[in-house]
Amino acid sequence: MRKKVIVLGGSSGIGKAIAERFAKEGWQVIAGSGHLAAMQNVVSALDGEGHVAVEADVSSEEQIKKLKELVQQTFGTFHALINSVGISKSVPVLNADFLEWDRSLQVMLYGAVKVCRALVSLMEDGGRIIHITSIHHERVASGSSAYGMAKAAITQLTRSLAVELASRNILANTIAPGFVDTPMSVKADGQNELDSAWFRDNYVKYDHLPLKRAGQPGEIAGVAWFLAGADASYITGSVVTVDGGLTITF
Repeated sequence: MRKKVIVLGGSSGIGKAIAERFAKEGWQVIAGSGHLAAMQNVVSALDGEGHVAVEADVSSEEQIKKLKELVQQTFGTFHALINSVGISKSVPVLNADFLEWDRSLQVMLYGAVKVCRALVSLMEDGGRIIHITSIHHERVASGSSAYGMAKAAITQLTRSLAVELASRNILANTIAPGFVDTPMSVKADGQNELDSAWFRDNYVKYDHLPLKRAGQPGEIAGVAWFLAGADASYITGSVVTVDGGLTITF
């Protein structure tokens, strides 16, 4: 039987690479994003047939409901849910507009909760839930409070799901990337932070990043593929850090 995966945040970066990897391995993919046209472009280029692009702004309960209906109609049941939805904007804790600050939590945390509440009942027993968190789930950078809080909460959500779904042998894990070369690396001023003097000095020249380079989206996708496979059958509630050694240094 051909396995089926839902990939959210699939229009670019890590989510796109995950959709591509699973399609290459023969899975049928429903890929969702708040940017439907971009999502359709990705899906049209995937290996194999029968893949579906869907508009899925996870902060919209109406779109989550439509996603569930589409999954029921297209898949019936499915085997893996991978949530790579992410937004990144520097917002200070105290002086920003609260709604702007809260946006990260509404999208990344509450979106993840709502998606799981809507879709996990359709998942096959023995299925896999894989969230993309970040090394920010335990690290702090100025302006990243809401982002880091959302990522930390996703880690705890994953652990809770691992406990609550163990009776169905559904495994829940999360991947914590470090620097990865994606569109999110490009900041508001248009510069890719991975090309900046700040990155080269801190993480390459002075050895704070042992592998001396950012990761590629496909390297994260490979870990997601492993976690969805038979060799990960005794891993649940875990955080798999994929950061080139960044968090082992000081």
